[in-house]
Amino acid sequence: MPIISKFLGIVIMMYWDDHLPPHFHAKYGEHEITVNIPDGVVEGRFPKRALRHVLEWYELHKDELAEDWELCREKGIPKPIEPLE
Repeated sequence: MPIISKFLGIVIMMYWDDHLPPHFHAKYGEHEITVNIPDGVVEGRFPKRALRHVLEWYELHKDELAEDWELCREKGIPKPIEPLE
């Protein structure tokens, strides 16, 4: 599973050839969520502060995430995305 970004102890990843809808995975310690790229719907549980960071990062990088999703679906290598600062 390619890692596309890391920030504040959060790791953002996508699986190659993953199921629809387009989404990414975020891990923070033992917590994991998925975030749908088109609409930002979150599945799973995360600490509130970490979730706010992921959603802020998501809003800044929606277009890049959509491009990386397509690369992963085609078994390509996704491009790294700038971390949240």
